[in-house]
Amino acid sequence: MAAIATDLASLAAYAASPSARLEISRERCRRTLYQFQREAWHVLEPARPFVEGWAIGAICEHLQAVTEGQIRRLLITVPPGLSKSMTTSVMWPAWEWGPAGRPWERHLAFAYAATLSVRDNLKTRRLILSPWYRQRWGSAFALDRGQSQKANFENDQTGWRIASSVEGAGTGLRGSRVIIDDPHNVRNADSDVQRESTVQWFRETLPSRVDDPANTPIVIIMQRVHERDVAAEALSLGYEHLMLPMRFDPPRRCVTSIGFTDPREDEGELLFPERYSEAAVAELERSLMGYGTAAQLQQEPSPRGGNLIQVEKLEIVDAVPNAARRHRAWDLAGTDPTRQKNSGDPDYTAGALVREHAGIWYIGDIRRDRLSPFAVEQLVRQTAELDGRNVPLSIEQEPGSSGKGTIEHYQRRVLVGLAVKGVSPTGSKVERARAFVAAVEAGNVRLVRGDWNAAFLNEARVFPAGAHDDQVDAVVQAFNELANESVFFISSL
Repeated sequence: MAAIATDLASLAAYAASPSARLEISRERCRRTLYQFQREAWHVLEPARPFVEGWAIGAICEHLQAVTEGQIRRLLITVPPGLSKSMTTSVMWPAWEWGPAGRPWERHLAFAYAATLSVRDNLKTRRLILSPWYRQRWGSAFALDRGQSQKANFENDQTGWRIASSVEGAGTGLRGSRVIIDDPHNVRNADSDVQRESTVQWFRETLPSRVDDPANTPIVIIMQRVHERDVAAEALSLGYEHLMLPMRFDPPRRCVTSIGFTDPREDEGELLFPERYSEAAVAELERSLMGYGTAAQLQQEPSPRGGNLIQVEKLEIVDAVPNAARRHRAWDLAGTDPTRQKNSGDPDYTAGALVREHAGIWYIGDIRRDRLSPFAVEQLVRQTAELDGRNVPLSIEQEPGSSGKGTIEHYQRRVLVGLAVKGVSPTGSKVERARAFVAAVEAGNVRLVRGDWNAAFLNEARVFPAGAHDDQVDAVVQAFNELANESVFFISSL
């Protein structure tokens, strides 16, 4: 008994010594990335304590699986505010170089803006240069003083970390680790041009930025922003997917190949209640509205219960009062779909007729097709003749001289003598749709029964996160024109 007491006393004395505590800390950090983040947190966030949570642990577990060769392509979709950049872009590279004993790894990091990836580069360098880190792993490597910049620093073991951006990825270097942290700017997610440009970069440019196309790990961490974002492309390529919605959705429980299972049981159970309470999440949901909640918080850009537009409130009717005011708006396809040889899902041309009577709005008819420019002109002219010459028309005007030229062509050649105008859109699609969305929410919008109803409802249900939004854009334009009473007449030219 006395011997046991002596051994315990010796063990306690050993653990109390500075060198022993240092060794124990070093060993804990070596074993798991999560423990390293817990202990290193104070170096970068001295005024903000580390908040424990199984969700951060899950991210760390999957990143560690990448290091250990269990996962080669990893997609992590999480809500904002989960320390995703700190974990993935700052802690993980520093952990690989030090505790994991891999100072030769070359981390190439991208974000939608260079300022974000450079920010994380600086944090990583600051952590590596800290006394806390150097005391534990200073003998493993040293930073190269000749190459220690904001966006690029190297060590003496051939490892480096470079920060770049999706649009400015001009570096000719290739990484042994590629990190893509928020490839999309959420504010521009409903811009087809910008979003598709980012997806094209991911599909066509990124593969040339890896050391070994067959084996170099690629890690993407982001919030979903659209049905056709980088995450969707990654899923189509077979990426392992760690999907963590803010509220638990049992049918979508995440299970991954390394044995992880979302531990929540109750529907609606919060992801990170230690940091985001029910009140805080509810406030986020109010500020993001329907589509933002579904995509950014729930990682489901096409939610089952509807998106920004509450389609369940759109009553279908058989008739419209004769005295209703009318307006037909057209959203013309930007390119000729008959010539898009490499696109399996080209744009549509859509024209929507909206009527208003006594504060009730009626979507009376939608014409939608993929046609050549000449056939589009015929469709627009024939529809105008069926609507009647007293129905004003508007056509969305593309920016620049080409857009102005298109409007003038329709005024002078296609719709001579009709009340037709060009409308130059301002603000995002969501901003332009706010008044229409509010009218739907208030129960003041009806659909006139027709064979076009289903296609419109399917598109409206996922707007603005769907693959197409031409019908909704046309309806919103017609609605806004009537609401603003901006109807005028163009005489024959």
